[in-house]
Amino acid sequence: MAADPAAQGLTPPPGATSETQLARILSSLDEDKAEEIVQIDLRGKTAIGDYMVICSGRSNRHVISISEKLAERLKTDLGIATKLEGKDAGDWVLIDTGDVIVHVFRPEVRAFYQLEKMWLPSQQAAALPG
Repeated sequence: MAADPAAQGLTPPPGATSETQLARILSSLDEDKAEEIVQIDLRGKTAIGDYMVICSGRSNRHVISISEKLAERLKTDLGIATKLEGKDAGDWVLIDTGDVIVHVFRPEVRAFYQLEKMWLPSQQAAALPG
């Protein structure tokens, strides 16, 4: 069972809807040159969040930078506190806003786990490389 976002301190401030969060996340990832950005609508599929975003960074340092800047922008622009997991290694960083789950991978790690194929409808997943 998914943990309650409010219990984790991840309740977004009023006006910071999941759609607002998603738009700022996608903008931040684009600003930081994240690669192969995929967004997945989770509404009605799971209670872990409304959206999942998966992207790649070119190196460990790039993955860490993308993640840190995203967390900083969400806090500054929308007042959203995030949880970051995996930042020390820089292979796969998970950023949890409560409504949107963001995975930032090194390409090799992303290819190994293939999260998109687990969450996307089969037709969309079949069209993905790898």
